[in-house]
Amino acid sequence: MFAKHIRFLDVHDLLQVVVMLSLDAIFNNIWILFIIFTFVYPQLQKSALLRSRRLELEKLGKKRGSNVITLIHRQETISFLGVPISRYIDIDDSEEVLRAIRLTPDDTPIDIIIHTPGGIALAATQIALALEAHPARKTVIIPHYAMSGGTLIALAADEIMMDPHAVMGPVDPQLGDQQGMYAASSILKVVETKKTDELDDRTLYLAEESRKAIAQIEKLVRKLVSDIHDGDRTEEIVRELVSGKYTHDFPVTAEEACELLGECVNRELPREVYSLMSLYKMENRPRRPSVEFVPLSSR
Repeated sequence: MFAKHIRFLDVHDLLQVVVMLSLDAIFNNIWILFIIFTFVYPQLQKSALLRSRRLELEKLGKKRGSNVITLIHRQETISFLGVPISRYIDIDDSEEVLRAIRLTPDDTPIDIIIHTPGGIALAATQIALALEAHPARKTVIIPHYAMSGGTLIALAADEIMMDPHAVMGPVDPQLGDQQGMYAASSILKVVETKKTDELDDRTLYLAEESRKAIAQIEKLVRKLVSDIHDGDRTEEIVRELVSGKYTHDFPVTAEEACELLGECVNRELPREVYSLMSLYKMENRPRRPSVEFVPLSSR
């Protein structure tokens, strides 16, 4: 009996030691597990988001029989505990748009969903020319806004689909240096109102570059829209969008776009576009309005 009692105590003590060692191991490794999780979780989150976007793109492409390309420029982040981890959408994606257009078969229509404030004129020009050169039908879809370079790309399409409250914008050139950015048309206006000896060399240089930039964009816009519009309408489009009549951030509404560009503008979007855009959220602000709603199902 005594021996049995001793063996029982030994086993009990052994279990306690094992438990204590296990707890000690878990405590010592918890920071390692936390660090691993902080790296793995954002990647899992990003993979799930990309997978959802791909499914929506495939669904829309099958419905429209087209190759759907997105050109969405937002400073989005995947975050963990509110700390930004990864930024993964950038204007450099324009290079991928060129590749996507090039790899699309000649008999396959292209739909480009654009959501952008604009960007580098060279990149927008390359995309616009590549889109225009595609033999099959080209459609630019604007769910919210496509300003500046986004508008330039839209002008290359056979059809522009805009949400009724979406906007485009002027494509007038913007020039500048370390001191700031200025509308090319405004620089020329300053030169016209002053004598040459009242202007410094920098302003004169910017004025010369402004003349070139405006002439280049006017030529480009004429090339993009002349296939659809006659000469008079083409010149009207150039005056409205390139001349500097408006500020660079002036919103051209869907209704105004219809009046300017005519029947090539359609103010109805496939519902799949809205589902896709819900997967692009700007999360880099520490505090943002909370918007929630439950869509009503049609009966």
